[in-house]
Amino acid sequence: MNKKLIVPNGLLMATAIALSAAAPHVTAQNTDSSAYVKDASGEIVKSGFNLCWHTGYWTPAMAICACDPDVAQACTRPTPIAAVVPPPPPPASAPAPAPAPRAVTPVHQKVTLKADTLFDFDKSVLRPEGRRELDDLVEKLKMIDIDSIIDIGHADRFGSDAYNRKLSLRRAESVKSYLVSKGVPANRILTDGKGESQPVTKPGECKGPATKKVIACLQPDRRVEIEVIGTQTR
Repeated sequence: MNKKLIVPNGLLMATAIALSAAAPHVTAQNTDSSAYVKDASGEIVKSGFNLCWHTGYWTPAMAICACDPDVAQACTRPTPIAAVVPPPPPPASAPAPAPAPRAVTPVHQKVTLKADTLFDFDKSVLRPEGRRELDDLVEKLKMIDIDSIIDIGHADRFGSDAYNRKLSLRRAESVKSYLVSKGVPANRILTDGKGESQPVTKPGECKGPATKKVIACLQPDRRVEIEVIGTQTR
């Protein structure tokens, strides 16, 4: 802090003379009511310590920044630098909505395949036409989440009950083997053979011995029924 040198009015001239003697180029004067001692050119006189000389007229209200910066009210003080506040982080993006649950449709579908299409009469080996029929079924099964497939073979009334049961089961097993070869899980397929116990023809129809006409009449009884249980996926 700068020290203030106060010169009483009675000593003003003596001080000015002393300053003139010490510094020949400075001529002190106090022709007005200035608060500071000035030289002949009107410049404020300062001591060897660069302190301004106050006159007896000096009051804090007359202080100037060049001499009394800590007293003068008009001094421009550095504007404090505002603290730099970082911008708030961007709001976190909302999580993507969960996908809507896929709609599923329960499936309970029963398909009846003609045994004459799948097999020759009294046979259990698949015919080419039968394979094509099953290929269409495999394509449909691709759109189903399979719970189970019930594969049941049937026979007409010609032959013994035991024989027809075995024949109908062999036919059901042939169908299962083909489906498995096309990618259908084997543990989802249940097979059974009902023989002649569940005819489709009505009693009294297709009477007579095994002629071509009667065999053709009994064709609906020779069949493989496939029942699919699951859910539709597309």
